[in-house]
Amino acid sequence: MTKSKLWGGRFEANTSELMEQFNASLPFDINLMKYDIEGSLAHVKMLGKQNILSEAEVKKIIEGLKSVKNDLEAELEAGDFDFNEAEDIHSLVEARLTAKIGEIGGKLHTGRSRNDQVAVDMRLYLRDQTEQIMDQILNFMQVILDLAEDHSETVMPGYTHLQRAQALTFGHHLLAYYFKLKRDYERFEDSLKRVNVSPLGSGALAGSSFDLDRDFTAKELGFDRACENSMDGVSDRDFVLEFLAAVSNLMIHLSRLSEEVILWNSKEYSFIELADQYTTGSSIMPQKKNPDLAELVRGKTGRVIGSLNQLMLTIKGLALAYNKDLQEDKEGLFDSVNTVKIILKLYPQMLKTMTVKKEKMREAAATGFLNATELADYLAANGIPFRQAHQIVGEAVLYASQKEKELDQLQQQEWEELLGEYIDVNAEELKEKLSVEAAVNSHSTLGGPAFEESKRVISKEKEFLTAK
Repeated sequence: MTKSKLWGGRFEANTSELMEQFNASLPFDINLMKYDIEGSLAHVKMLGKQNILSEAEVKKIIEGLKSVKNDLEAELEAGDFDFNEAEDIHSLVEARLTAKIGEIGGKLHTGRSRNDQVAVDMRLYLRDQTEQIMDQILNFMQVILDLAEDHSETVMPGYTHLQRAQALTFGHHLLAYYFKLKRDYERFEDSLKRVNVSPLGSGALAGSSFDLDRDFTAKELGFDRACENSMDGVSDRDFVLEFLAAVSNLMIHLSRLSEEVILWNSKEYSFIELADQYTTGSSIMPQKKNPDLAELVRGKTGRVIGSLNQLMLTIKGLALAYNKDLQEDKEGLFDSVNTVKIILKLYPQMLKTMTVKKEKMREAAATGFLNATELADYLAANGIPFRQAHQIVGEAVLYASQKEKELDQLQQQEWEELLGEYIDVNAEELKEKLSVEAAVNSHSTLGGPAFEESKRVISKEKEFLTAK
């Protein structure tokens, strides 16, 4: 079957079959079908408004386009669609339209090029997908905020260099990811300002000799405005790069969270246990319960970043205006959108269904001298220069380690030997100050892990999510 084309009069020979396969984009740009028809509907309405087409022609084309859309949706849903039918989505729609309403269908392309047509399709698609992803991020943020509230007093160790560092709470740890997701949301939100610009009417690169009303089509399609330069209109893919950068940033955050989920779920940590629905077993080791969802998210992050890199490398050497290289802006984008949307659907459910082992977390926070900094701060508050206090506490940690004790297990006589020449020692007071809960609550500065401070932040962010 010969593919439907929007060109060919200049050529004496047909394109080779292999070249047609290599050149075709319909197998992936079918994703743009409804957006292509949406753009065409706005364009034909404008042609009628400007008296470039008659009212009867406009009506017939609009009815035909809607019928084509219904046919294609039904074929795609039933799995009956032939991906070899046309070179690209634009050729397909126009060929189907002409088959339905006759030669008048060819008038749809008046004053338009595939170059501005595909740019419109991409922007409509990306606006739609960005808004869906933003909604999913808000849902994810709500799940994390709820968990943070539930665990605002669940003590756990905080880590630096993967070494136990200071005590904090599981809620505080989760809030760190909440704010990463909030920034991701804001990045997508901000990017919409640059996505929502209409290139329709830019033509191949130099606009059109027809009296087109570009402001009308921009408004009809819900764009904020029409672009101010026709060459930029057809060659710009900054908005795709910006989207892929935002998705990559989001995936990096989810990958970092996945790494921690994987560690926490291991027997070495045993801080959480993931539900059966989001884990798998081993084909040879019956005892295994593998955190596959978290591992796949970590793995697919590289795939998404790869799509960003691929498009940057594609665009970097292109002279203006349109080049066929820009066909490579789609597959990585579509794949990234599909990848992140299913992850944003699954991941919150995994977190909601996990079991948090509070006692294991507290036990870990209570061992390993995580309260050493609190002791140094206590000495500094009693007039000892912090650097000297740091040295003193280091010696106290060494002593306790040799005695196989924690700092809050040292007795009055031991404290007097360690600190007696510097301060009046009260072992009971020190034990209270060095308890894991007291250590956490002593960090009550803005944004700190103290119970009440975390609750204040959670309350404030509830208002943000309610407003959104």
